[in-house]
Amino acid sequence: MVRKKSTLPDTIKPKIEIIELVARLKNHYPEAQCSLNYSTTFELLVATILSAQCTDERVNKVTPILFRKYRTINDYASVSLTELEQDIHSTGFFRNKAKNIQATAQLLLDRYQGKVPQTMTELLTLPGVARKTANVILGNAFGQAIGVVVDTHVRRITQLLGLTTQESPEKIEQDLIKIIPQSDWIDFSHLLIYHGRQICKANRPQCQVCPLSDLCPSSKTATTPIN
Repeated sequence: MVRKKSTLPDTIKPKIEIIELVARLKNHYPEAQCSLNYSTTFELLVATILSAQCTDERVNKVTPILFRKYRTINDYASVSLTELEQDIHSTGFFRNKAKNIQATAQLLLDRYQGKVPQTMTELLTLPGVARKTANVILGNAFGQAIGVVVDTHVRRITQLLGLTTQESPEKIEQDLIKIIPQSDWIDFSHLLIYHGRQICKANRPQCQVCPLSDLCPSSKTATTPIN
C-alpha cells in the first residue's frame, strides 16, 4: 500500500505546540471576535460580501447607513441596482457586489423562504458567496465549525508560522483543518486577524513583542525595530 504524501510542510509543529500557539493567542486577544458589525444573519452576509477586496474598517463605515436604509431582504431585492451601487460605492467593486447582493436577496426569497441557509452546500448557491464567506456565516451566525476562514491575514501569518506552504486559500484551509483542533476553527481566524492588525503587521512586524516569537521560524530572521 502506497501512502499519499502529505501536503503539510516538513517543519510542521507537533500537536502540543499547536495547542500552545492557539492558547497564547487566546490569552493575548481575549476580545477577538468577528470584526464586521451586524445585527442579523443577513446583515452579516451582506457585510461579508462587501468585505471582498475591502477592509473591514471601511465596510463598518458603510453598513450602519446601509442597514438603516434597508431593513428587510425584500428591500435589497426591490431597490434599483443603480441606487444600491451608489450606497456601497466606497467598498470598491460596487457594481459586482450590488448585483450579487440583490441576486442573493432574491434567491433567498424565492428558494429559502427569506432565510439564510445553514449548510455549506446551500450557501454556495448564493451569488457572491464562496467558501470563505460561507465559513464566516456558518461560524459566526450559526456556530458551526465547518472550516477555517482564510483571509489575507490568516494566509500570511500561517505561512510565517510554518503551518502551511500553500498559496491558495482553499489549500491553506485544508492544511489548517488537519492540525488545528476543530473546537478552535472559528476562533482561530479571529485571533490571527487581531494578531495581524496589532503585532504581526505585513509591512512592520513587531517580533520583539510577539507572544509567538519562540514558536515562529520567521521571527528568527526579523530585524525590524519598534518605534
